[in-house]
Amino acid sequence: MNRIKKNIPNCITALNLGAGCLAIIAASHGTGEFWGLHGFVWAFIFMGIGAAADFLDGFAARLLKAYSDMGKELDSLCDVVTFGVAPALTLFFLLQEIAVDKWLCWTTLLIPISAAFRLARFNIDTRQATTFIGMPVPANAIFWVGYTSLVWQGVSFLSVWYVFLPFLIVECWLMNSNIPMLSLKLKNFKFKENLPVYLLILSTGVFCFVLGAGGLFWLIVFYVLDSLAFKTPSDK
Repeated sequence: MNRIKKNIPNCITALNLGAGCLAIIAASHGTGEFWGLHGFVWAFIFMGIGAAADFLDGFAARLLKAYSDMGKELDSLCDVVTFGVAPALTLFFLLQEIAVDKWLCWTTLLIPISAAFRLARFNIDTRQATTFIGMPVPANAIFWVGYTSLVWQGVSFLSVWYVFLPFLIVECWLMNSNIPMLSLKLKNFKFKENLPVYLLILSTGVFCFVLGAGGLFWLIVFYVLDSLAFKTPSDK
């Protein structure tokens, strides 16, 4: 029984990886129909499922006290696929279809490369127990889902190279920067101490309600500004 309990979080983590792989398969269908929906829609859905599994595996590990070094490494390996490769290839296939400068799609490969470096650094950084230093990889995926959605909806200037490349460079840099970023891991529920987190949660509902999936782009912009404004201290 102990062995089964110990591996429950790892099984949930594996669901994250499966969802990431399905997101890549769905994204390859682009704007074509795939299981009754556009491929990009399914890609967004599967990345959302991966994000839910990414949250639940940590929750399960804490609840069952089933921490392990293997679980930590497995989690990062799965995150590279779901929050690095999947959003990058979703954007890759979209830019292939609609971008004027077709070469631009190849630059999306910087996203999973930067995500891999970010996760490798996270695994050996003891300062990030309750806060983040640099943008977490799931936030990177959320940003690119929002960006892809806006481009798909017809915000065409976002697919022009001199607009897209600055966003790409800044986003990849943020993942590997030393900037303290907000974490949703609350030590308590006191309003004053957690004001920036509560503002972030409120903004999530507002942006997504008003703008749909495209609102995720503005959510992560707000997340970065929120983190900078409150200067979240890193763990010592």
